[in-house]
Amino acid sequence: MATTMSSREVLERFPAGGPRGSWPAEEYAAAQRAQGVNAQVVMDLRTDQFLVVTDTTTQ
Repeated sequence: MATTMSSREVLERFPAGGPRGSWPAEEYAAAQRAQGVNAQVVMDLRTDQFLVVTDTTTQ
């Protein structure tokens, strides 16, 4: 019986205090998705950063 585990890998970090109207984390994630990487943006409240993450599955 195989067990699969899913975890997240952080691809890049961006400070939350960027200029108004600037979305560098979203732009980076979109560029990663264009290359076939399932990238998403999440907020790390502890560090006040946006993280671009991807799910990785291991068996």
